[in-house]
Amino acid sequence: MALLDALRSAPLFGSGRQRAADEAVAAAALRSDRFRQQCEGDWKRLDAIVTRLERGRMRGLADADLLALPALYRTAASSLSVARETSLDAATLAWLEGLVQRAWFQLYGPRQGLGRWLARFLGGGLSRAVREIAPDIAIALAVMIAGTIVGWLLCASDSNWYFSLFPADGDPRVPGVGRAVLLNSLYGGQRQSGLSVFAAYLFSHNAQIAILAFALGFALGIPSLILLVQNTANLGAMLWLFNGQGLLPDLAAWLSVHGTTELFAILLAGAAGLHIGRSIAFPGARAVLDSAAEAGRRAAVVMAGVVLMLVVAALLEGFARPLVNTMPGRFAIGGFMLAFWCAYFFVFRRNPERLQ
Repeated sequence: MALLDALRSAPLFGSGRQRAADEAVAAAALRSDRFRQQCEGDWKRLDAIVTRLERGRMRGLADADLLALPALYRTAASSLSVARETSLDAATLAWLEGLVQRAWFQLYGPRQGLGRWLARFLGGGLSRAVREIAPDIAIALAVMIAGTIVGWLLCASDSNWYFSLFPADGDPRVPGVGRAVLLNSLYGGQRQSGLSVFAAYLFSHNAQIAILAFALGFALGIPSLILLVQNTANLGAMLWLFNGQGLLPDLAAWLSVHGTTELFAILLAGAAGLHIGRSIAFPGARAVLDSAAEAGRRAAVVMAGVVLMLVVAALLEGFARPLVNTMPGRFAIGGFMLAFWCAYFFVFRRNPERLQ
């Protein structure tokens, strides 16, 4: 009898739960409708303003709409957080999320295109970043000079060092070769058809050196300095070789055409890597990650300039140097490029923020 009573009461109990659930859904839907009715006007107004901004029709907007944009964005963002907790339909929720994202971009997103970024980069951003790592540039320059001297002294003490520092690989410029061979390598004619290929090769080779010098900076900058020593020791070996035949001024002129740009770029790359390593080793009062992140952003700007300089060096190497076969002319090109880079990096002090 008790079991029968229980069976008879079960449907009634289930119906009560169903009614309660239906009432809860209806109440939630009513709250959702009221919430939407209260806020929908602001949403539509914000959507209209953002749409006009996206289409570049800012001049047609009323001052009141522009002044109301931040408040409407904050209202929509607050509405979105509430809508996610209510029974607002999925389509409306997705539309509201998109609206908030579009409004955020118009308020806080980047406002400059490639042209404006390039104008700021060349109009003071690069030179300022280079000046900010000036202590690291001084250290890297001292290391490069030391590496050149070491390469010269090693070859002067034992000529076999030349083959270790500057592998021949069929290159006729080796110890014991005659003056005429070395002179021909400086002033001999080159086929113009292969100049562009040669320039591309030089750009690739020098870019690898610069990128390595930068990338190895995370290890406290020590590998970057070692790489600078290694590469300038090669330079010292070549200087020693040509000096033995009385051709050091001719070699200096030959190198200056592209070398003042190329070596400057490698110097900046090594200094950028050292800057990151120094920020990790000596973060000061800041956290190591914060110090490294700030140094990395500054060094990245410098490296963008390094790539540009290497392109210029490859063009000078492949085109300008073969066309100028006189020592004064080559020194004039190299000296001009060196003066240009020094003036641009250390004299030109325009504030890039003014270009916004």
